[in-house]
Amino acid sequence: MEDNLKIYEKTIKKKHSFGSPKFTEEFRTALSKTVFIPIAEKTILKLDWDIVFKNENSIEAKRKVSSFGIDQYTEAITITYNHGNVEVKSESLGSEIWDNGRNSKRARLFIYAFKETENEFDKEALNELERETEKKNNWDDYIIPEDLPKPNEIRKKNFPILIVGGLLISLLLGFVVAELSIHFIYFIGVYEVLVGISISLLLKHLIKWSNFTEIPKIEYLLIGMIFLIYLSNQYFQMEIILNENNYERISFFEFLKIRFEEGLTIKTLNTGWIGLIISWIIQLVLTYYVALLRVVSVVTTYQLEKIPVEVLDFTTYYFVKGKSETEVRNELSQKGWTANENQDEVFEALGAVYGKIELIRLK
Repeated sequence: MEDNLKIYEKTIKKKHSFGSPKFTEEFRTALSKTVFIPIAEKTILKLDWDIVFKNENSIEAKRKVSSFGIDQYTEAITITYNHGNVEVKSESLGSEIWDNGRNSKRARLFIYAFKETENEFDKEALNELERETEKKNNWDDYIIPEDLPKPNEIRKKNFPILIVGGLLISLLLGFVVAELSIHFIYFIGVYEVLVGISISLLLKHLIKWSNFTEIPKIEYLLIGMIFLIYLSNQYFQMEIILNENNYERISFFEFLKIRFEEGLTIKTLNTGWIGLIISWIIQLVLTYYVALLRVVSVVTTYQLEKIPVEVLDFTTYYFVKGKSETEVRNELSQKGWTANENQDEVFEALGAVYGKIELIRLK
């Protein structure tokens, strides 16, 4: 951040926010919509915030801090333009319930920095910026290539590979969790996050091997895997306990019945069967969301890896110019991308671009 902005930031009067901390402030500008976004973008770069999204009416950024070498986003700032009225909203990220006035500082700092940036442009510079922005938005400088990189060899999508692999992964993780739960201290939340991460890391290889990228079906697979992991975890716990203690063999149903009767004990507090059920729900939900977010990222990355940037740019250009999907397919065919399967992968990759953006925008 520039020194003058650091100095001004220290003078900002803070307004504290509680609950789900956020702060909104508005101001007016005489700038047109066309030049507002690039000037806002330049302002955000001055503030050392990361731009995560922009369109013709708004731009979003996240402020990042580093602690012990780990980067973490602390606030999300959304700037929206509406016929000269500008709304600046800053929201806390994470689980804090009091922002100590940070959101008000972010919003007011942006407004100050924006007005400074705006003053750097005279009328002639604004006209030039408007022309350049319109050319950029319309891809007017794009040169249509004579040739495109050749498409990859067509590979069949093989969902059964994911099913079989998911089954084996579930049983493996169920056994590992059972071992750790019995022989080590169990931390609610930690194990679930680690299981979710493990699922995504192992599925990453299966997704590439199977060439299967349909998110809805993968979501159903994840749900089944997570249920199987924690169900098999209970079964493996029973087997370990019986074998290590030479207890008389009982059925899995009887084991679960005993678990319900004993309930969940946290230190000296027995929460009963209700606490046990709640802990299982937390296991399922937390693991699912951790795994899902990471698997979606894996899928979108893989979809993008398969398509050369030149092909994505070529396709995007024609969509920007108002071509229909059929017309874009025809243009791709003329450049050697004749197979519907290859063309479908191009469109999937375009969707993955926006999917990546949405993941980054998550608050």
